Amino acid sequence: MGAPANVDAEAALDRLIDSGVVDEDDDGTLTTTEAYERIRAVYHDSYGGIEEEQLTATLSDLFDVDHGTAAAYVDENDVTSADLVAYLSLQSALDPVPDRPTLATMAALVVDVDPGSPVPGRLEELDDRSYEAFLAENPDAVLTVWRTGCHPCEAMKDDLDEILERVPDGVAVAGLDGESVPSFRLAYGVDSAPAVLAFEDGELADSLSGRRSPFALEQFFSTVYADGDWDPVSAVADELDLDPIADSDGN
Repeated sequence: MGAPANVDAEAALDRLIDSGVVDEDDDGTLTTTEAYERIRAVYHDSYGGIEEEQLTATLSDLFDVDHGTAAAYVDENDVTSADLVAYLSLQSALDPVPDRPTLATMAALVVDVDPGSPVPGRLEELDDRSYEAFLAENPDAVLTVWRTGCHPCEAMKDDLDEILERVPDGVAVAGLDGESVPSFRLAYGVDSAPAVLAFEDGELADSLSGRRSPFALEQFFSTVYADGDWDPVSAVADELDLDPIADSDGN
């Protein structure tokens, strides 16, 4: 929020990298991490896009200064709601929390860093240039759509291992960043995330949107791909974390 001139910006960036807030690729490209974006999303919901008057009032409370002092700070340093979100997010993410000038410098730095891809690292990531070739090579495929700052997406990622275990054999899986694939979304009517699209013989067979449990997705996959091995009793037991019901003989 207006980086102080007496703070070493390079040292501040190094700490952001060391703390897992920012990743640096081999070519020097910087991206914010998924862990940081989860925290940022919480504060963005509350403070993202607030008007200047509310921004000033929030800074006044945050720094325990009068309204006029906060207003002057906002004006002199071109403070935006994105700066406030970054400051509060870093205050929550970093341990120990830096002093205010250092934290303000870090916030100013992280605002200019783009988030990394929301597609889970376990999945091959596709884009508008590659998804058609992927489907041509894998006519039976499940394509998943994710978005940065999407709470249902983050929640569904926690179940990803179990979801992948329930994808039928021979069905390929990949992911797309919903914000960077307008052609794909237009072609298949995707308007929300997370979304799961099941393709059979290269054609869209069915799709689901919103967070779904592994059990619900197993039902979905079994219907699309006619999986005769799907056992609904065992699937329900897995969903409830119970042992399958014993037969009438007690076996």
